Amino acid sequence: MSRRSLDHTLKLLKELDRAASVPEVVGIVRGQLAGFGVDAVIAALLPEAVALRSFDRRFLVMENVDEAWRRVYLGQHYAADDPIVRETLDRTTGFGWDDPDLRPVRERRAAQIMSEAAEIGLRQGYTVPLTTLEGAPGGMTFAGDRLEIDPAHRGMLTLLASYAFGQALLVRGHGPAGRGVLSPRERETLQWTAEGKTDWEIGEIMGISEHGIDAHLRNVRAKLGVRNRAQAVAEGFRLGLIV
Repeated sequence: MSRRSLDHTLKLLKELDRAASVPEVVGIVRGQLAGFGVDAVIAALLPEAVALRSFDRRFLVMENVDEAWRRVYLGQHYAADDPIVRETLDRTTGFGWDDPDLRPVRERRAAQIMSEAAEIGLRQGYTVPLTTLEGAPGGMTFAGDRLEIDPAHRGMLTLLASYAFGQALLVRGHGPAGRGVLSPRERETLQWTAEGKTDWEIGEIMGISEHGIDAHLRNVRAKLGVRNRAQAVAEGFRLGLIV
């Protein structure tokens, strides 16, 4: 992530930090990403694959989709056959709906779901798998009729998804636990991580091994109460640890 992109993202995350309701979070994200062709923002917690037929409104963290489509999706238990949900549960990194390594949609019901989504303007999308601190899987999708998201934007979208997801859970009353204090070296490691540096690159800058960088990041995750790098960076922005 470039310094200019990082500054823009920081400004956006600070705006999200002031959001006091889920609709505000959705509005901020959608407004900022309109230039990418994003019309819909959808985030949800996901039960295990074998229990997806129980997916209902309780699992929705935020969304702004057509009401009729939402009723059909929930009423027909589409989550159990949705190929995007399946990919979200099986992946750890973000993916575009037309990425070449996605499994082909061969099942008739799965194809029907994607066709109906396209009919309401959700033809293309980018989805970020997420995990809560308690280990519950989830995901956030940015969708529209035609998206213009190049590979350079994917890191920003992953960070945004993690932060917005956490903020939506926070305003719904699922707040994070208390935070530990980062050491100067841990904070420096987090800063370089936010700027897109690899463990090797950070190690070269800080004069320590990749193993040392990994240890610092594990401490950062433990102290901030998060499970992965994207969430650590998001919490770092939230707490003002990243400048």
